[in-house]
Amino acid sequence: MAEPEWTSIFQNYATSMREGDSWCLQFDNTLVPNSPKPGWQQYIKNTGARFLCTECGRSWPSNRVMVVFHMQLKDGQGVVKVRRFRQDCIKCEEAPMEKPSITPDNINILMKSLVEKIRIKCYHEDLGQVNRPFQKLDVKSPHEPTHCEACREGICTQEMQM
Repeated sequence: MAEPEWTSIFQNYATSMREGDSWCLQFDNTLVPNSPKPGWQQYIKNTGARFLCTECGRSWPSNRVMVVFHMQLKDGQGVVKVRRFRQDCIKCEEAPMEKPSITPDNINILMKSLVEKIRIKCYHEDLGQVNRPFQKLDVKSPHEPTHCEACREGICTQEMQM
């Protein structure tokens, strides 16, 4: 799903935040996990997605797709930066890292969970412990850590919620 759809879904959920505050979603492939800039909060969520190799056309599903969010609220202006971690094809030599194709249902789950985390981390609301599992894909083969960008950066886990 393209980035404008992510933004639209995020904006739909963002209406539940403090009236008068505005929030925007930005994609940033340079985000460093576990190193948010001063004044920023972090949230990491696992989801399911499909990948398509631009070299050979092979596609594969994965239930270990990490998405990192860094968020900040300052003077009524909220910004969320998003990084979707990529994977490369196990069949192609020197295959490029491919972006995940995440289903609309899983984007909805990600955005709803994100807005809850913003309300907890930026507005200090007590929403209790909420866990929204993603819709798992039918995966036949094991996860390949050497082909996973999140594994290479040490953040790939079955379930991570920060």
